[in-house]
Amino acid sequence: MNLKKPRFWEIKKPNFLAYLLVPIAVLIQFLSLLKNSPKKTKFKIKTICIGNIYIGGTGKTSLSIEVKNILEKKSIKSCFIKKYYSNQKDEQILLKNHGELFLSEKRFNAIAEAEKKGFEVAILDDGLQDKSIEYDTKIVCFNNINWIGNGFTIPAGPLREKISNLKNYENVFINGNLQNLEQLKKEILNINPNIQIYIGKYMPENLDEFNIKDNYLAFSGIGNHGTFISMMKEYGFKILKDLEFADHYHYKDKDIKKIINLAKELDCKIVTTEKDFLRLKDMNFNNLKFIKSKLNILEKEKFIESII
Repeated sequence: MNLKKPRFWEIKKPNFLAYLLVPIAVLIQFLSLLKNSPKKTKFKIKTICIGNIYIGGTGKTSLSIEVKNILEKKSIKSCFIKKYYSNQKDEQILLKNHGELFLSEKRFNAIAEAEKKGFEVAILDDGLQDKSIEYDTKIVCFNNINWIGNGFTIPAGPLREKISNLKNYENVFINGNLQNLEQLKKEILNINPNIQIYIGKYMPENLDEFNIKDNYLAFSGIGNHGTFISMMKEYGFKILKDLEFADHYHYKDKDIKKIINLAKELDCKIVTTEKDFLRLKDMNFNNLKFIKSKLNILEKEKFIESII
């Protein structure tokens, strides 16, 4: 099942419904503490966990791919690790397109398999809340537009754990379109003055495949739809209409017909993300084009030193 995040999660000033759900959020946080494994496993293979506190749309997969590219240039044999979820085939295919992926319902088993096959570094796409593993490096990802929403934990807000838990981490990565960075850095450093903050910006790689003089209808079923639209507008695309679906959305024939008919009414070309294209390529959606984007890491050398 794919559900959109409730709109009240993104209201900076929490509303009545958010406060109403706080007792449940507190209970969930308490139960998660009870579930924590008393013993953590340390692997011989170096583990880099790229995860989040804000649920969905923080660029974990993009950063995982870029870290893999960095390690390849250093001739370091690395692979991807991901917990298996049946509704995340798009991310699984995307990772497989960039390297070897080990999938398992338990990350422990996937890491053990990668270690057995002689990989030097395991890059985990998600997993910060898996307390059974002692990671060598942990990176908390945020999107500069979404940030922490209303600041509450699930279900009162979009956070998996309290933002004050940043005091337990060493690295933060903020990606998106470079807005509000100074304010976000200030808030992060107020929680943990010693944390390292790194910045990334999404850049399209296949602009030559598009005519930006055309009008476009853009749609996506990802966690950071706003960043996708912002990036396209920054590079001159004329977006007459944009449609947002739930993260990892499983498109139906009626959705495709709706998008195509609306584009015809507006006399628009249709564009989406690479993740959405991977979910739609086997469906009856002719001439669908996607933006292939890359995460550009600012101060890349400083970032490389922190992870190697």
